[in-house]
Amino acid sequence: MRYIKPSEINGEIDAPPSKSMMQRAVAAASLAEGTSMITNPSFCDDALAAMRIAEGLGAKVTRENTKVIITGGRTPVANTLDCGESGLCMRMFTPIAALFNEEIVITGSGSLLKRPVEMMEQPLTTLGASCNTTNGKPPITVKGPLKGGTVKVDGSVSSQFISGLLMALPLCKIDSEIEVVDLKSEQYVAMTIEVLKLFGIKIKTENDLPIRLKTEGQSCVNSSAELTHNMQKFIIAGKQNYNVASVTVEGDWSGAAFLLVAGAIADKIKVNKLSNGLQPDQQIINALKNAGAKIEINNENVIVSKDELNAFNFDATNCPDLFPPLVVLACNCKGTSRITGVERLLHKESNRAATLVEEFTKIGAKIKIVGNIMEITGTKLKGGEINSHNDHRIAMACAIAALKSEKGVKINDPECVAKSYPGFFEDLDKLIGTKINKKR
Repeated sequence: MRYIKPSEINGEIDAPPSKSMMQRAVAAASLAEGTSMITNPSFCDDALAAMRIAEGLGAKVTRENTKVIITGGRTPVANTLDCGESGLCMRMFTPIAALFNEEIVITGSGSLLKRPVEMMEQPLTTLGASCNTTNGKPPITVKGPLKGGTVKVDGSVSSQFISGLLMALPLCKIDSEIEVVDLKSEQYVAMTIEVLKLFGIKIKTENDLPIRLKTEGQSCVNSSAELTHNMQKFIIAGKQNYNVASVTVEGDWSGAAFLLVAGAIADKIKVNKLSNGLQPDQQIINALKNAGAKIEINNENVIVSKDELNAFNFDATNCPDLFPPLVVLACNCKGTSRITGVERLLHKESNRAATLVEEFTKIGAKIKIVGNIMEITGTKLKGGEINSHNDHRIAMACAIAALKSEKGVKINDPECVAKSYPGFFEDLDKLIGTKINKKR
């Protein structure tokens, strides 16, 4: 258990490395013929899972403090790949595993075993591999080789499977086309294509995907609604080769969002290593501006300081991981804020919509769900004891909420933050300037 007391923060911190980019870089490097290097690596639980899977598929992975060296090797040495609790690992590496003649089982642990994966069965079968789930859930059994071809995919639940197909299909013998209906979080797909470019892989799109987005001065990313096409087509030439590459992992806007909200409600913060990019959670800048926080952006440094905060409306359909920090922000605003996209929260580490309502209600929040919208009326949080539900983003959100509560917050099972941001509590400790009480 950890107890976070009411506190002000005023300090400077580096954003954690992006686990999303790290996992993509690991997957691409494992498919290259030769040795690639990843600098500013993430060693969160999900990134470690990706490295284990790469090793299982035949790559050699060497971990050092400031870099990870990966020598590709497309010869599986394990018939079972354990994704831990990483949904991206499971959905991205399943098509990659389907490249090989061997039967491979992709499994995981905890809540991952309850997540839907049936959307992968028919497309992989159509593309020449066999794929069987367990009543639509993991474990998944695949056997290749994946041949390529034309396939239609439902992108409404997750974009992660599309990223996996984009990784695998360039290595097939024939050209491929993927038609994706109702693609959500397409900026994550754009991130995948950007990483693939670094390794020499070319992907064509029928509709333009988001370009690298700028946050210079007072500009920021477009709204998520403007970035979504109802249908997207990807054209992938077969018989491509992965080149070796050197990749520097950019800072993680998902983890940094909690820190930026902390600055907006509890005095001031400077977060470094937040580059202009494609990460959907960069849209936290929009929400903070709409709420009235003071924001300065200089190159890769973002400074947020508190001011009078008012209710805001925000569409988080394509950046659902922002829901937890946005709830904290809304609790500290005057009036009722409305966040759209609740349907995207059903299959996270917890049913994150229900968990947010349950746990924030415990500490005094006025929060409810109306259809696809979460409504939060600002009020002084009392504090208390919460259950993280083994959900890293719930634990981090409640820790930030504690800063402006009356009596602080006790967080059960706080270790779950290691999934994405192992150093979260240590960084928060530095910003508060006094030790966070820790009870085991």
